[in-house]
Amino acid sequence: TRGDLGVEIPGMEVPAVQKYLISKCRMLGKRVITATEMLESMIHNPRPTRAELSDVANAVYDGSSAIMLSGESAAGKYPVDAVRNMAEIAEYTESQIKYTKRFRTSDFETRSIQDAISHATCAMAVDVQAKCIVASTLSGTTARMVSRFRCPVDIIGMTTSEKVWRKLNLSWGVTPVLCEEFSSMEVMFYHAMKKAKEVFSLQSGDAVVLTGGLINGKVGNTNVIKVETVK
Repeated sequence: TRGDLGVEIPGMEVPAVQKYLISKCRMLGKRVITATEMLESMIHNPRPTRAELSDVANAVYDGSSAIMLSGESAAGKYPVDAVRNMAEIAEYTESQIKYTKRFRTSDFETRSIQDAISHATCAMAVDVQAKCIVASTLSGTTARMVSRFRCPVDIIGMTTSEKVWRKLNLSWGVTPVLCEEFSSMEVMFYHAMKKAKEVFSLQSGDAVVLTGGLINGKVGNTNVIKVETVK
């Protein structure tokens, strides 16, 4: 948290270090939560200061996976208002970010097969104007690697692990879906398309990008991208 950062380093360095850490976590596919004194004045007041509004918005602009309240909701006089204000700021800020442009102008360097596959998945989804991406994942890594690019396309993270399913709730843009194990890639993709239609109410003709690993039970083996059209 920024509270710990403020103890370990000079206060004037905190904003720059915060931005660096958010960027670094994103590129590594790590979840990053920005917290501490985001709406501190709302512990005692019904409205946040303009500086706090900007602080929350900048955390969203920088690419935080999530933003978090602490004392404002735990011990403040206006916990519901604090949550509502934070949600409204985040939603409005998200609507102002041009994610497609950000993705196309990213200077990210691919250094592994996983990097290349996850980046290509997002690029393909943008190019074909897909309605969603379905990432089949054992450990959650596939969904997180796709999520890090902040692609302007919804992501479904299909996993057989309840633990991974819960964790994926904190990954940006990911809707986690708990599913059973499948005997083949064809069966997996069939169920992936079915889930995509259920979750996002897809229509006939909508494109869906599917990604995952060949069925072999190994973690970190993302090596397939496929585009399907809803029929």
